[in-house]
Amino acid sequence: MASAPGKVTLFGEHAVVYGYPAIVASIDKRIYVNAELRDDDKIRINAQDLRTSGVIVSISNGEIQITTDYGKTLSAIGYLNKAIELVSEYLGVRKGVSLEVRSEMPVGAGLGTSAAVSVAAIAAYSTCLGYELSKEEIARLGWEVEKSVQGIASPMDTSIATFGGVLKIWFEGSAVYRVPLKVSDELPLVVAYVERERTTRDMVAWVKNLREKHPEIINGILEHIGKTTLKAEKALAEGDLHEVGTLMNINHGLLEALGVSSRRLNEVVYTARLAGALGSKLTGGGGGGASIALTLPDNLEVLTNVLKLVTPQVFKTNIVYEGVKVSSLAS
Repeated sequence: MASAPGKVTLFGEHAVVYGYPAIVASIDKRIYVNAELRDDDKIRINAQDLRTSGVIVSISNGEIQITTDYGKTLSAIGYLNKAIELVSEYLGVRKGVSLEVRSEMPVGAGLGTSAAVSVAAIAAYSTCLGYELSKEEIARLGWEVEKSVQGIASPMDTSIATFGGVLKIWFEGSAVYRVPLKVSDELPLVVAYVERERTTRDMVAWVKNLREKHPEIINGILEHIGKTTLKAEKALAEGDLHEVGTLMNINHGLLEALGVSSRRLNEVVYTARLAGALGSKLTGGGGGGASIALTLPDNLEVLTNVLKLVTPQVFKTNIVYEGVKVSSLAS
Protein backbone atom coordinates (compact mmCIF):
# COMPACT_ATOMS: atom_id res chain seq x y z
CA MET A 1 0.00 0.00 0.00
CA ALA A 2 1.18 3.50 -0.82
CA SER A 3 -0.41 6.76 0.21
CA ALA A 4 0.19 10.39 -0.65
CA PRO A 5 -1.24 13.58 0.86
CA GLY A 6 -3.49 16.14 -0.69
CA LYS A 7 -2.42 19.76 -0.73
CA VAL A 8 -3.50 23.35 -0.60
CA THR A 9 -1.83 25.94 -2.78
CA LEU A 10 -1.24 28.87 -0.49
CA PHE A 11 0.11 31.13 -3.24
CA GLY A 12 1.04 31.09 -6.90
CA GLU A 13 -1.24 28.67 -8.76
CA HIS A 14 -1.26 29.08 -12.55
CA ALA A 15 1.74 31.45 -12.43
CA VAL A 16 3.89 28.48 -11.42
CA VAL A 17 3.25 26.95 -14.86
CA TYR A 18 5.21 29.86 -16.35
CA GLY A 19 8.27 29.77 -14.11
CA TYR A 20 7.10 31.85 -11.14
CA PRO A 21 7.30 30.45 -7.60
CA ALA A 22 4.38 28.95 -5.72
CA ILE A 23 3.97 28.02 -2.07
CA VAL A 24 2.16 24.77 -1.43
CA ALA A 25 1.51 22.69 1.69
CA SER A 26 0.47 19.07 2.24
CA ILE A 27 -2.63 18.49 4.36
CA ASP A 28 -3.90 15.75 6.65
CA LYS A 29 -6.06 14.08 3.98
CA ARG A 30 -4.57 11.28 1.88
CA ILE A 31 -5.18 8.98 -1.08
CA TYR A 32 -4.35 5.29 -0.65
CA VAL A 33 -3.45 2.85 -3.43
CA ASN A 34 -3.20 -0.87 -2.73
CA ALA A 35 -1.37 -2.78 -5.48
CA GLU A 36 -1.11 -6.53 -6.04
CA LEU A 37 0.52 -8.20 -9.04
CA ARG A 38 -1.64 -10.45 -11.21
CA ASP A 39 -0.97 -13.63 -13.16
CA ASP A 40 -2.18 -12.03 -16.40
CA ASP A 41 -1.28 -8.76 -18.13
CA LYS A 42 -4.40 -6.82 -17.12
CA ILE A 43 -4.67 -3.68 -15.04
CA ARG A 44 -7.72 -3.92 -12.81
CA ILE A 45 -8.78 -0.79 -10.93
CA ASN A 46 -11.23 -0.73 -8.05
CA ALA A 47 -11.76 2.96 -7.35
CA GLN A 48 -13.33 3.73 -3.99
CA ASP A 49 -14.59 7.23 -3.13
CA LEU A 50 -13.33 8.68 -6.42
CA ARG A 51 -16.36 10.69 -7.51
CA THR A 52 -18.32 7.48 -8.11
CA SER A 53 -17.64 4.58 -5.79
CA GLY A 54 -17.16 0.96 -6.73
CA VAL A 55 -16.12 1.40 -10.35
CA ILE A 56 -14.03 -1.53 -11.61
CA VAL A 57 -12.03 -1.19 -14.81
CA SER A 58 -9.93 -3.77 -16.67
CA ILE A 59 -7.32 -2.61 -19.20
CA SER A 60 -5.65 -5.08 -21.57
CA ASN A 61 -3.77 -4.26 -24.77
CA GLY A 62 -5.11 -0.72 -24.71
CA GLU A 63 -8.73 -1.92 -24.41
CA ILE A 64 -10.76 -0.61 -21.45
CA GLN A 65 -13.58 -2.70 -20.01
CA ILE A 66 -15.79 -1.08 -17.34
CA THR A 67 -17.64 -3.56 -15.13
CA THR A 68 -20.15 -1.23 -13.53
CA ASP A 69 -23.64 0.11 -14.04
CA TYR A 70 -22.31 3.67 -14.09
CA GLY A 71 -21.99 5.22 -17.50
CA LYS A 72 -19.10 7.58 -16.88
CA THR A 73 -15.43 6.65 -16.59
CA LEU A 74 -13.70 8.32 -13.66
CA SER A 75 -11.22 11.06 -14.41
CA ALA A 76 -8.79 9.35 -12.04
CA ILE A 77 -8.60 6.29 -14.32
CA GLY A 78 -6.49 8.20 -16.84
CA TYR A 79 -3.91 9.09 -14.19
CA LEU A 80 -3.73 5.54 -12.87
CA ASN A 81 -3.36 3.99 -16.31
CA LYS A 82 -0.69 6.50 -17.34
CA ALA A 83 1.19 5.96 -14.06
CA ILE A 84 1.40 2.21 -14.71
CA GLU A 85 2.43 2.81 -18.32
CA LEU A 86 5.24 5.25 -17.47
CA VAL A 87 6.60 3.15 -14.58
CA SER A 88 6.68 0.11 -16.88
CA GLU A 89 8.58 2.08 -19.53
CA TYR A 90 10.99 3.56 -16.97
CA LEU A 91 11.82 0.22 -15.33
CA GLY A 92 11.58 -1.88 -18.49
CA VAL A 93 9.20 -4.29 -16.76
CA ARG A 94 5.45 -4.68 -17.22
CA LYS A 95 3.17 -6.96 -15.24
CA GLY A 96 -0.55 -7.05 -14.66
CA VAL A 97 -1.68 -5.44 -11.42
CA SER A 98 -4.84 -4.98 -9.39
CA LEU A 99 -5.17 -1.54 -7.87
CA GLU A 100 -7.58 -0.51 -5.13
CA VAL A 101 -7.86 3.23 -4.61
CA ARG A 102 -9.39 5.05 -1.66
CA SER A 103 -9.60 8.78 -1.00
CA GLU A 104 -10.12 10.82 2.17
CA MET A 105 -10.86 13.97 0.18
CA PRO A 106 -13.04 15.01 -2.73
CA VAL A 107 -11.66 14.30 -6.16
CA GLY A 108 -11.39 17.18 -8.59
CA ALA A 109 -11.78 19.92 -5.97
CA GLY A 110 -8.34 21.46 -6.43
CA LEU A 111 -6.71 19.63 -3.54
CA GLY A 112 -4.11 17.78 -5.61
CA THR A 113 -5.95 14.47 -5.80
CA SER A 114 -4.77 13.65 -9.32
CA ALA A 115 -1.16 14.17 -8.21
CA ALA A 116 -1.69 12.13 -5.04
CA VAL A 117 -3.29 9.32 -7.10
CA SER A 118 -0.39 9.39 -9.57
CA VAL A 119 2.34 9.47 -6.91
CA ALA A 120 0.77 6.75 -4.77
CA ALA A 121 0.18 4.51 -7.81
CA ILE A 122 3.79 4.96 -8.97
CA ALA A 123 5.13 4.12 -5.51
CA ALA A 124 2.84 1.11 -5.02
CA TYR A 125 3.35 -0.44 -8.49
CA SER A 126 7.14 0.04 -8.58
CA THR A 127 7.42 -1.51 -5.11
CA CYS A 128 5.35 -4.50 -6.25
CA LEU A 129 7.79 -4.92 -9.14
CA GLY A 130 10.66 -5.05 -6.63
CA TYR A 131 12.07 -1.54 -7.15
CA GLU A 132 12.50 1.18 -4.55
CA LEU A 133 12.34 4.44 -6.44
CA SER A 134 13.79 7.58 -4.87
CA LYS A 135 11.46 10.45 -4.07
CA GLU A 136 13.08 12.44 -6.86
CA GLU A 137 12.21 9.67 -9.33
CA ILE A 138 8.64 9.39 -8.03
CA ALA A 139 8.10 13.16 -8.25
CA ARG A 140 9.51 13.31 -11.78
CA LEU A 141 7.41 10.38 -13.01
CA GLY A 142 4.35 11.87 -11.32
CA TRP A 143 4.91 15.13 -13.17
CA GLU A 144 5.18 13.20 -16.45
CA VAL A 145 1.83 11.54 -15.69
CA GLU A 146 0.13 14.90 -15.09
CA LYS A 147 1.66 16.44 -18.22
CA SER A 148 0.54 13.47 -20.32
CA VAL A 149 -3.04 13.57 -19.05
CA GLN A 150 -3.54 17.34 -18.71
CA GLY A 151 -1.44 18.51 -21.67
CA ILE A 152 0.47 21.04 -19.55
CA ALA A 153 1.14 20.90 -15.80
CA SER A 154 3.50 22.28 -13.20
CA PRO A 155 5.57 19.97 -10.96
CA MET A 156 3.99 21.58 -7.90
CA ASP A 157 1.28 19.09 -6.99
CA THR A 158 3.35 15.98 -7.59
CA SER A 159 6.28 17.48 -5.66
CA ILE A 160 4.22 18.21 -2.55
CA ALA A 161 2.46 14.82 -2.77
CA THR A 162 5.89 13.18 -2.83
CA PHE A 163 7.91 15.25 -0.36
CA GLY A 164 5.23 16.72 1.94
CA GLY A 165 5.59 19.78 4.17
CA VAL A 166 5.52 23.39 3.01
CA LEU A 167 7.50 24.05 -0.17
CA LYS A 168 8.35 27.00 -2.35
CA ILE A 169 8.48 25.53 -5.83
CA TRP A 170 9.43 26.86 -9.23
CA PHE A 171 10.82 25.36 -12.39
CA GLU A 172 12.83 26.33 -15.42
CA GLY A 173 12.44 23.99 -18.37
CA SER A 174 12.77 20.48 -16.98
CA ALA A 175 14.65 21.62 -13.84
CA VAL A 176 12.52 21.72 -10.69
CA TYR A 177 13.57 23.75 -7.67
CA ARG A 178 12.12 23.05 -4.22
CA VAL A 179 12.86 24.97 -1.04
CA PRO A 180 11.33 23.63 2.22
CA LEU A 181 9.84 26.50 4.21
CA LYS A 182 9.63 26.76 7.96
CA VAL A 183 6.33 28.22 9.07
CA SER A 184 6.79 29.86 12.46
CA ASP A 185 3.14 29.54 13.49
CA GLU A 186 0.39 27.06 12.79
CA LEU A 187 -1.91 28.05 9.96
CA PRO A 188 -5.56 27.64 11.03
CA LEU A 189 -7.12 26.82 7.65
CA VAL A 190 -10.66 25.98 6.61
CA VAL A 191 -11.28 24.33 3.25
CA ALA A 192 -14.63 24.81 1.54
CA TYR A 193 -15.46 23.54 -1.91
CA VAL A 194 -18.19 23.68 -4.50
CA GLU A 195 -18.78 21.60 -7.59
CA ARG A 196 -16.21 22.03 -10.34
CA GLU A 197 -17.58 23.65 -13.47
CA ARG A 198 -14.35 23.10 -15.40
CA THR A 199 -11.36 20.84 -14.86
CA THR A 200 -7.78 21.82 -14.05
CA ARG A 201 -6.86 20.89 -17.59
CA ASP A 202 -9.54 23.29 -18.89
CA MET A 203 -8.29 26.08 -16.63
CA VAL A 204 -4.64 25.61 -17.57
CA ALA A 205 -5.63 25.70 -21.25
CA TRP A 206 -7.77 28.79 -20.63
CA VAL A 207 -4.84 30.74 -19.15
CA LYS A 208 -2.55 29.52 -21.91
CA ASN A 209 -4.94 30.75 -24.62
CA LEU A 210 -5.56 34.04 -22.82
CA ARG A 211 -1.81 34.60 -22.56
CA GLU A 212 -1.38 33.96 -26.28
CA LYS A 213 -4.10 36.51 -27.12
CA HIS A 214 -3.06 39.19 -24.60
CA PRO A 215 0.57 38.49 -23.65
CA GLU A 216 1.37 41.99 -22.37
CA ILE A 217 -1.59 41.93 -19.94
CA ILE A 218 -1.50 38.31 -18.81
CA ASN A 219 2.27 38.23 -18.35
CA GLY A 220 1.89 41.25 -16.07
CA ILE A 221 -0.72 39.47 -13.95
CA LEU A 222 1.44 36.35 -13.70
CA GLU A 223 4.42 38.47 -12.67
CA HIS A 224 2.41 40.12 -9.89
CA ILE A 225 1.27 36.71 -8.64
CA GLY A 226 4.96 35.78 -8.45
CA LYS A 227 5.75 38.96 -6.47
CA THR A 228 2.85 38.25 -4.10
CA THR A 229 4.24 34.77 -3.48
CA LEU A 230 7.67 36.12 -2.55
CA LYS A 231 6.14 38.60 -0.10
CA ALA A 232 4.08 35.77 1.38
CA GLU A 233 7.21 33.67 1.92
CA LYS A 234 8.60 36.42 4.17
CA ALA A 235 5.30 36.88 6.02
CA LEU A 236 5.01 33.12 6.66
CA ALA A 237 8.54 32.97 8.03
CA GLU A 238 7.79 35.86 10.39
CA GLY A 239 4.48 34.38 11.49
CA ASP A 240 2.59 37.51 10.41
CA LEU A 241 -0.81 35.92 9.80
CA HIS A 242 -2.52 39.24 9.09
CA GLU A 243 -0.05 39.96 6.28
CA VAL A 244 -0.40 36.40 4.97
CA GLY A 245 -4.18 36.91 4.86
CA THR A 246 -3.89 40.22 3.03
CA LEU A 247 -1.62 38.64 0.43
CA MET A 248 -4.07 35.74 0.02
CA ASN A 249 -6.79 38.26 -0.85
CA ILE A 250 -4.51 39.96 -3.37
CA ASN A 251 -3.59 36.60 -4.91
CA HIS A 252 -7.27 35.71 -5.32
CA GLY A 253 -7.97 39.04 -7.02
CA LEU A 254 -5.21 38.37 -9.53
CA LEU A 255 -6.58 34.87 -10.18
CA GLU A 256 -10.01 36.40 -10.73
CA ALA A 257 -8.43 38.67 -13.34
CA LEU A 258 -7.20 35.54 -15.12
CA GLY A 259 -10.81 34.28 -15.20
CA VAL A 260 -10.14 31.06 -13.29
CA SER A 261 -12.58 31.63 -10.43
CA SER A 262 -16.37 31.17 -10.58
CA ARG A 263 -19.45 32.83 -9.12
CA ARG A 264 -20.03 30.04 -6.57
CA LEU A 265 -16.38 29.93 -5.58
CA ASN A 266 -16.29 33.70 -5.14
CA GLU A 267 -19.38 33.47 -2.95
CA VAL A 268 -17.50 31.13 -0.60
CA VAL A 269 -14.33 33.25 -0.67
CA TYR A 270 -16.11 36.51 0.18
CA THR A 271 -18.35 34.88 2.79
CA ALA A 272 -15.22 33.68 4.57
CA ARG A 273 -13.91 37.25 4.76
CA LEU A 274 -17.23 38.51 6.15
CA ALA A 275 -17.00 35.76 8.79
CA GLY A 276 -13.68 37.05 10.06
CA ALA A 277 -11.14 35.24 7.88
CA LEU A 278 -7.82 37.07 7.67
CA GLY A 279 -7.64 36.01 4.04
CA SER A 280 -9.35 33.67 1.62
CA LYS A 281 -8.74 32.55 -1.94
CA LEU A 282 -9.34 29.76 -4.37
CA THR A 283 -6.79 26.98 -4.20
CA GLY A 284 -5.79 24.82 -7.15
CA GLY A 285 -6.88 25.11 -10.73
CA GLY A 286 -10.15 26.98 -10.16
CA GLY A 287 -13.27 26.70 -12.27
CA GLY A 288 -15.09 25.93 -9.04
CA GLY A 289 -13.54 23.48 -6.60
CA ALA A 290 -11.83 24.39 -3.35
CA SER A 291 -11.12 27.57 -1.46
CA ILE A 292 -9.00 28.10 1.64
CA ALA A 293 -9.58 30.60 4.43
CA LEU A 294 -7.02 31.63 7.05
CA THR A 295 -8.27 32.75 10.44
CA LEU A 296 -7.15 33.18 14.03
CA PRO A 297 -7.61 30.08 16.23
CA ASP A 298 -10.42 31.60 18.31
CA ASN A 299 -12.48 32.22 15.15
CA LEU A 300 -12.03 28.78 13.65
CA GLU A 301 -15.38 27.29 14.73
CA VAL A 302 -17.35 30.42 13.78
CA LEU A 303 -15.76 30.53 10.32
CA THR A 304 -16.41 26.82 9.75
CA ASN A 305 -20.07 27.08 10.75
CA VAL A 306 -20.70 30.18 8.63
CA LEU A 307 -19.17 28.57 5.54
CA LYS A 308 -21.44 25.55 6.02
CA LEU A 309 -24.36 27.89 5.36
CA VAL A 310 -22.96 28.50 1.87
CA THR A 311 -21.79 24.97 1.05
CA PRO A 312 -21.96 21.72 3.05
CA GLN A 313 -18.51 20.73 1.83
CA VAL A 314 -16.37 22.31 4.56
CA PHE A 315 -13.57 20.95 6.75
CA LYS A 316 -10.75 22.19 8.95
CA THR A 317 -7.30 20.98 8.01
CA ASN A 318 -3.76 20.84 9.34
CA ILE A 319 -0.42 21.06 7.59
CA VAL A 320 1.47 17.75 7.69
CA TYR A 321 5.10 17.08 6.87
CA GLU A 322 4.96 13.49 5.59
CA GLY A 323 4.79 12.91 1.85
CA VAL A 324 4.39 9.60 0.01
CA LYS A 325 4.87 6.49 2.10
CA VAL A 326 4.80 2.77 1.31
CA SER A 327 4.05 -0.23 3.49
CA SER A 328 3.55 -3.94 2.83
CA LEU A 329 0.15 -5.48 3.45
CA ALA A 330 -0.20 -8.98 4.88
CA SER A 331 -1.44 -11.42 2.26
